[in-house]
Amino acid sequence: MEKTHSSSLLLSLLMILFTLSLATALQYNVVNYGAKPDGKTDSTKAFVTAWTQACGSSKTVTVYIPPGRFYLRNVEFRGPCKNRAILIRIDGTLVAPSNYAVIGNSGQWLIFRHVDGVTISGGILDGQGTGLWACKASGKNCPSGATSLVLSNSNNIAINGLTSLNSQLFHIAINGCRNVKLLGVKVSASGQSPNTDGIHVQYSNSVTILNSRIRTGDDCVSVGPGTTDLWIEKVACGPGHGISIGSLGKDLQEPGVQNVTVKTVTFTGTQNGVRIKTWGRPSNGFVRKVLFQHAIMTNVQNPIVIDQNYCPDNINCPGQQSGVKISDVTYQDIHGTSATEVAVKFDCSKKYPCSGIKLQDVKLTYNNRPADASCNNADGTATGFIQPSSCL
Repeated sequence: MEKTHSSSLLLSLLMILFTLSLATALQYNVVNYGAKPDGKTDSTKAFVTAWTQACGSSKTVTVYIPPGRFYLRNVEFRGPCKNRAILIRIDGTLVAPSNYAVIGNSGQWLIFRHVDGVTISGGILDGQGTGLWACKASGKNCPSGATSLVLSNSNNIAINGLTSLNSQLFHIAINGCRNVKLLGVKVSASGQSPNTDGIHVQYSNSVTILNSRIRTGDDCVSVGPGTTDLWIEKVACGPGHGISIGSLGKDLQEPGVQNVTVKTVTFTGTQNGVRIKTWGRPSNGFVRKVLFQHAIMTNVQNPIVIDQNYCPDNINCPGQQSGVKISDVTYQDIHGTSATEVAVKFDCSKKYPCSGIKLQDVKLTYNNRPADASCNNADGTATGFIQPSSCL
């Protein structure tokens, strides 16, 4: 009993010390460095100065963005920093240039590079991408666009309650990172917006995406090469192109994807549900140990799909076989409605057939009747209630 009391006393003291450390944390308000919350004045320099001060401090620090609209060009939040506890608290909106040419060729709008222990809390990122989307739709020669928020070669990052609107390109990209948690993220863009993936993960491990709502014109979540230990849970997707592993295998030498869990997700009016896509060309890549569990499909064009003949431009690929080896992929408790007759499609590589595909308790209908399934070069098992009938 005494030991329990001592433990609770120690915990209480630690909580008090933690609260005091937050209360005494240094705060760098961007307004104090010249930022103006009018949505017009260029506040880029003020944000960089505030970050430099925070990064150079050895103590727990907060960079504070108060209510209002802050116009920013490209901002790089560069590390390494002297401390591993920087909170960026955003109560306002960060606004990209409405003229897409200003940042459209830069690749990214806001980037965190080589940082450790950064938390981004709240706020809105307004990418103002509609002008660039219109340019691309017109067939003109346009910039490729800028991803709104990039995390590059960074560790121990948390993003809580952030909203990303109308990015020019991807909304959030995680590249070469370890231990990243995204919680309560909202992504919003037109279903017709090109290449506006909600969250893209590549060359990263231990990434978690929880309780998020993604409406966009491309993949809600896209998973690139070199992704391991990815956990996606309670994500609502639509409009969008679904949750996609890939495209993979564009390059001959490419790290694989493994240990991916996607659970308790909903897809509404999306192009795809849960998808794996690889290019039809030689590659040493792989996809293995993937679990898709507890998914609800509502009017989804391709609820369950593996496409190993992915080649949107039909250049240098017809007749080639995908070298990406897909194995140990489980679909468990997937149900809902398909917008097309074929709700389950496994179009695997002839050279390296899909193996260890498991279907368990799948029920998908099309026009109030059982949907169809299609299999090419796919091997696996089906257990429990399966509709459409398994073609494995």
